[in-house]
Amino acid sequence: MGRKEFTCDKIPYLPSRIPVVFPGNTPHFQKASYFAYYPNDEIKYMSIHFHKLAIKEINKETADCVTILLDVPEALQDVFRFKQGQSLTMRTTINGEEVRRTYSICSTPLENKWRVAIKKVEGGLFSCLANEQLKKGDWLEVMPPVGKFYAELDPNHKKNYLAFAAGSGITPVISIIKTTLQTEPQSSFTLVYGNRSRPSIIFFEELEALKNKYLSRFNLVNILSRERTDAPINFGRINQEKLLELSRLIDYTLMDETFICGPEEMIFLVKDFLEAKGVDKKKIHFELFTTPGQKKPEVRSQKPESETGPRSRISVKLDGRSFDFDLSFNSHTTILDAALQQGADLPFACKGGVCCTCKARLLEGEVSMDVHWGLEDEEVEQGYILTCQSHPKTEKVVVDYDIK
Repeated sequence: MGRKEFTCDKIPYLPSRIPVVFPGNTPHFQKASYFAYYPNDEIKYMSIHFHKLAIKEINKETADCVTILLDVPEALQDVFRFKQGQSLTMRTTINGEEVRRTYSICSTPLENKWRVAIKKVEGGLFSCLANEQLKKGDWLEVMPPVGKFYAELDPNHKKNYLAFAAGSGITPVISIIKTTLQTEPQSSFTLVYGNRSRPSIIFFEELEALKNKYLSRFNLVNILSRERTDAPINFGRINQEKLLELSRLIDYTLMDETFICGPEEMIFLVKDFLEAKGVDKKKIHFELFTTPGQKKPEVRSQKPESETGPRSRISVKLDGRSFDFDLSFNSHTTILDAALQQGADLPFACKGGVCCTCKARLLEGEVSMDVHWGLEDEEVEQGYILTCQSHPKTEKVVVDYDIK
């Protein structure tokens, strides 16, 4: 897949910014938290930064998955307010190497708790550390929540929700389910959840409790790939055949919102299936944990990078301040990496166009993005870019990390 081009005419930059530190006793590790002030009286958070948080509790959910409850001090709780389905980026040092990973929040905003689930991945630096070594009282550096994997809720809604999850894909989905059922008493939710076997089901007891609590509003369909069940519909994988089989139980066209999270292949299979059934793609929300392998960025050139040729003057706005640097049009280096090489402390995590931690607003100029999986179509139309995927196309490019 080739890069997509994004152009932005000059947008008036509003420099009227007021830095505000949260009141109360500020912990020694807390950096000042900033807001952006705009003439229309709308206040928005400025760029996000890491904060040092202690592990309050750690529990074993399955043989290869733990949940970690973070202790967010009162002075930081406004900074860490989240929506159901959002995620946290964590940073630590392992064997002298900085490691960043993003994990979905599995608690709900209504609980006022910040809990994430981390499934052990073979060879995974952070996931192995979490499952084997981390303990209560340890510290992690954590960024405030990010992500758009949710739909706005309203107590007056009477909607039908559907979710497909597989394995650890349940993590953001269970937050969405719990929050939705509690917030919208007239809405219903159906979850199709794929796993290998019953012991591998993350949040098994919690899901059963939800089913008992919301008897008429929560429908749970477990699909097991390596454990035979009495009902054939509960055995197998979430594939084309299973989706057709499930259509006897679920009318996909009546669903107001559908959420999909799990392996890449399953996500796109379900998404394509629903769209083929006539479901509006705006009603389909999906969360990727890794960069899709099926779509590779275009290789710009086989020649080595050269500092000669046309160059772009890049201006980056962060925390109400600006800094500039030059980047060649022919460079393979992204705007994010070039800024990091200049010593900038910019927010990022996956560098794969998925997590959106590096999202910024393009105020001036034109860029090309390799991929932008994490951005909604509306965000692209509004001029947002993922700096980890962006390359300059004009002599001047201005990006703002403060406008969210």
